[in-house]
Amino acid sequence: MKNLLMLLVLANVLYYLWGQFVPEPRESGIVVVNESELGPALTVSRSTVAEAAASVGAVLGSGKPSDLAAVVGRSCVTIGPFKTNAEADGALAEYEGAGMRASVRTTQGQVFVGHWVQIRNIPDREAGNAILEQLRIGGLGDAYLVPTDEDGLKISLGLFGEKSRAERVELQAKSLDLPADITPRMRETTVFFVDIGLPPGKGAGAMIEKYGEENVLLRDRATCPRSD
Repeated sequence: MKNLLMLLVLANVLYYLWGQFVPEPRESGIVVVNESELGPALTVSRSTVAEAAASVGAVLGSGKPSDLAAVVGRSCVTIGPFKTNAEADGALAEYEGAGMRASVRTTQGQVFVGHWVQIRNIPDREAGNAILEQLRIGGLGDAYLVPTDEDGLKISLGLFGEKSRAERVELQAKSLDLPADITPRMRETTVFFVDIGLPPGKGAGAMIEKYGEENVLLRDRATCPRSD
């Protein structure tokens, strides 16, 4: 009996010690925290917002404002000028077929005709005829005199679509000690533009690659087509 009593006392002592060293299990509930213990308020700076917007543009390839506007569907471009209505209608059909808003617009403008090789400042026809003979002997027999209101008498050596051909004629004339030069020849005519509204997430990179950077005008220089 005495031994049984000693065992019960020992068991109670061990249970007490176990309760002192084993942590109590966590239970779900609500913790009340004073606002002053949370630290300063969280703020978002404008620069952070700008950097985030720039990162959106970077996804499109450049991070430019025009690309950022395209993300939210507020960007548009103008492609042109086209010399003929048929060319403009072809571009219109292409982008309307891709689900974009597009329209054709006409206006008066100058179009490039070719590279004009000429000799300027001819004093009179007698001097001009002497230069024409010099050119004929030197292998440039297609040259002719051109009277103009702005620059007086000139000698035309040809109008060329390829600049390399114009440069060869220019060098040939200069080898004869004649002051030839090349100027772009323009002509006033009706030209056509295609205005295209870009959908969200659509940039103008493919258009620039196809038509050239100088022929794709972004939003700030373009007229957007109206929504239906």
